[in-house]
Amino acid sequence: MGLLQLLKSQFLCHLIICYVFLVSGLIINLLQLCTLPVWLVSKQLARRINIRLAYCISSQMVAILEWWSGTECTLYTDPKSYPLYGKENAIVVLNHAFEIDFLCGWTFCERFGVLGSSKVLAKKQLAYVPIIGWMWYFLEIVFCKRKWEEDRRTVNESLEKLRDYPENFWFLLYCEGTRFTPKKHQVSMQVAESKGLSKLKYHLLPRTKGFWVTVQSLRGTAAAVYDSTLNFRNNEMATLLGLLNGKKYHADLYVRRIPLELIPEDEKECAEWLHKLYQEKDSFQEHYAKTGRFPGPIMSPPRRPWSLINWLFWSCLLLYPLGLLLTQLISSGSVFTIVASVAVCSAASLGVRWMIGQTEIKRASNYGNKEVSLNNN
Repeated sequence: MGLLQLLKSQFLCHLIICYVFLVSGLIINLLQLCTLPVWLVSKQLARRINIRLAYCISSQMVAILEWWSGTECTLYTDPKSYPLYGKENAIVVLNHAFEIDFLCGWTFCERFGVLGSSKVLAKKQLAYVPIIGWMWYFLEIVFCKRKWEEDRRTVNESLEKLRDYPENFWFLLYCEGTRFTPKKHQVSMQVAESKGLSKLKYHLLPRTKGFWVTVQSLRGTAAAVYDSTLNFRNNEMATLLGLLNGKKYHADLYVRRIPLELIPEDEKECAEWLHKLYQEKDSFQEHYAKTGRFPGPIMSPPRRPWSLINWLFWSCLLLYPLGLLLTQLISSGSVFTIVASVAVCSAASLGVRWMIGQTEIKRASNYGNKEVSLNNN
């Protein structure tokens, strides 16, 4: 292990990274709150401002993947589709099997300049979580309660509001509804057998209703669906803790562009189309397991420097006053002050470990563990 790699693995470095992320995130949330009056004057201007503010938060996490850990991202896609990426609105359908698959999705967005405006379908509870949740609120993210009768109207109304969005956006969608685990896969395949559906080896059954409502709501707004299948070389299970430790992974992403007009408008036909899509995704994963690569040509979108520049800006801005404060605390010689500082650092370290723990597969939600919940497709 080299000296730099050893330095990256130290918890003090992780604490500093998380300090910069948390404090800068709260500052940006405050700035987003200050844009509320702008909404009354110009909705489009407020949207553009919030896109840039959101980028300041999400790009810090992308910088950890791309610049801190040095993780490589290889894109397999049709060269004819490649020039369209980032220049049109799209629905991105991702598989959900890794702890950092969301971060790889964000990296895909960053490479094509739509990270700040990217959208997701998130749990309603996340709207109340500082930094990421509040950032999403001002980005007009679609929040759902996982109760279909309520969510159908909410999702439709939220997506309809994006018809006049001022910049290109990608709507990232995990059709499986929850992260893949062996237990959830077993339950999902029991449901597939009971419904006479083809079984999947590498995915859970997709939730067809949410996908259909999304496609119908974005017709005329989004140009295509980007079917995206992610895997990591050497069967590595990439983790957020691994990234913080500076471990370098190699992600492979296979993307197919499917024009939205090719997707059936009828709900039943759309459901059948989505099930067929996931059978194809399964075959792509099988191909990857056997050959170590996805089918099709390789494209290499370059890393953009803006995520690194943003990260360095916030680090310099926030670490300088922190250094001055620590110097004053140490020089004061007050036992109470030093003990209080240690207590704050300890609490911060526990908070950091808790946040990292939330991304672990073993901490995934119980959604999908019961057969009854999967029957609501």
